[in-house]
Amino acid sequence: MSNSQAARDIDTSRPHSARMYDYYLGGKDHFDVDKLAAERVAEAYPAIFVCARENRAFMHRATRVLAREHGIRQWLDIGTGIPTEPNLHQVAQSVVPDARVVYADNDPLVLKYAERLMRSTSEGRTTYIEADVNDPQSLLNAPELAEVLDLGRPVALSLNALMHFVTDAQDPYGIVRRLLDVVPSGSALALSHCTPDFDAATWQKVTDIYTSAGTPVQFRSRADVARFFDGLDLLEPGVAVGHRWRPDAAGGDAPTDAEVSLWTGVGIKP
Repeated sequence: MSNSQAARDIDTSRPHSARMYDYYLGGKDHFDVDKLAAERVAEAYPAIFVCARENRAFMHRATRVLAREHGIRQWLDIGTGIPTEPNLHQVAQSVVPDARVVYADNDPLVLKYAERLMRSTSEGRTTYIEADVNDPQSLLNAPELAEVLDLGRPVALSLNALMHFVTDAQDPYGIVRRLLDVVPSGSALALSHCTPDFDAATWQKVTDIYTSAGTPVQFRSRADVARFFDGLDLLEPGVAVGHRWRPDAAGGDAPTDAEVSLWTGVGIKP
């Protein structure tokens, strides 16, 4: 699909989670319908901007840890979102220049900006696939994936702020297991997931806003998020609030757990 075709296929009649997330991060790649929905979320949960920022920071730290300490050289990033630099491949390739990254998202707007996702080092490789996590087999069968990733070698599955858009009726745990089943020992799961654990009333309002906008969501407890790591060896500190997972050197005031409201973790496939 060309960028011009992607632009024609973009549905601006209702908000999209990737474009709302772009708004939370201070980006400009969204439409009025996304801004209005995102502002409703921010009215109910003013710390949504903190949550989005800490989610991004967790992705950066988890990527660096997997590259430096666990020999990971390949990533499959699903639910990529609209590119925001540094992108995952830039973080990975800053540590290991030969890193290979496949990005996947189901929003045509992401394809419009996918050129930003392709600026790889000469040693590494990147590609972008338009695909939906709810159809993992189609994603795994994509020829672009096979061109970039060697599934006989460890792969990090990066699912950041994605699985809360997969309700229990859509079998989220089965989807993650299906993806992990095709990668070998030494592969990893890096996952972040919004939670109502610290402020249930506020997160019910957020749920209602997304659902009424046509995007069903299911925010989960720590125990339910931990289930995604069943069978994996969790890295320290286990399933932790986003800003508490391997934090960089402290600078300034740290946010509260309730502001972040994001469970995060990284597990290695034995």
